[in-house]
Amino acid sequence: MAGDHHAVDHDYHLVNPSPWPALGALSAFILAFGTVWYMHPDLMGEFSIGLAGTLIGLVMVVCTMYFWWRDVVAESHGGDHKPVVQLGLRYGMALFIASEVMFFAAFFWAFFDASIYADEAIQFGRVEANGGQWPPVGIETFDPFHLPLMNTMILLLSGCTVTWAHHALREGNRKGLIQGLWLTVLLGISFTALQAYEYGHAAFGFTDGIYSSTFYMATGFHGFHVIVGTIFLAVCLVRAQRGHFTAGQHFGFEAAAWYWHFVDVVWLFLFVCVYWWGG
Repeated sequence: MAGDHHAVDHDYHLVNPSPWPALGALSAFILAFGTVWYMHPDLMGEFSIGLAGTLIGLVMVVCTMYFWWRDVVAESHGGDHKPVVQLGLRYGMALFIASEVMFFAAFFWAFFDASIYADEAIQFGRVEANGGQWPPVGIETFDPFHLPLMNTMILLLSGCTVTWAHHALREGNRKGLIQGLWLTVLLGISFTALQAYEYGHAAFGFTDGIYSSTFYMATGFHGFHVIVGTIFLAVCLVRAQRGHFTAGQHFGFEAAAWYWHFVDVVWLFLFVCVYWWGG
């Protein structure tokens, strides 16, 4: 009986002590303040870590993510992710995506407030800056039916290929899973390349007023999410090639697919509201 004293008699996973939560918080702190100092070097006078602090924080964040998720994958293969644990992971991913919705809602709020009330008399500073119209005076917007439409088609197609990969996985078709993931990753890279080209040929800069600031914040953070999602799917591709996923247990891939569909939907709102209606 003594040997069964520490036997697990439940389906929950009690994680072992880990350094990654504390290190992740420290890394995010260094990255955030390094970025602030880089953008506002006058805040700290002569003492400013600037770009170095940003890069150090970024490297620490990436390393923490790698080692932490490596441990989570090992726990999954070790049999710790029972059905009830997988359900908790799904709830967690759903809540994370909900928080991301609120994150982008702030940028849309700023954009619509400035565009719908461009000539609001009480906002005399805004009227003076934008000429009382939207788009503001002097801003040459993008043609929504050129590169933005092409990127929209790329993301919509990538949503189809990741869905194809998901259905192939559920049917036990490993070849279709790998092919679908390869296409999705390539489409994600293509989107990022086209957006970088678009930014390089923009007729306005980040500090050229409320239109440019909201445009770059909304589309730039979306572009960052596309890069993160592409890396997420590339990791899933490597795992798929190693046979990590089965038809009955593949939450890692499911989370990546959910995230990618969220990125697709946000872009549709950006295309319609910012590029088309806002331009």
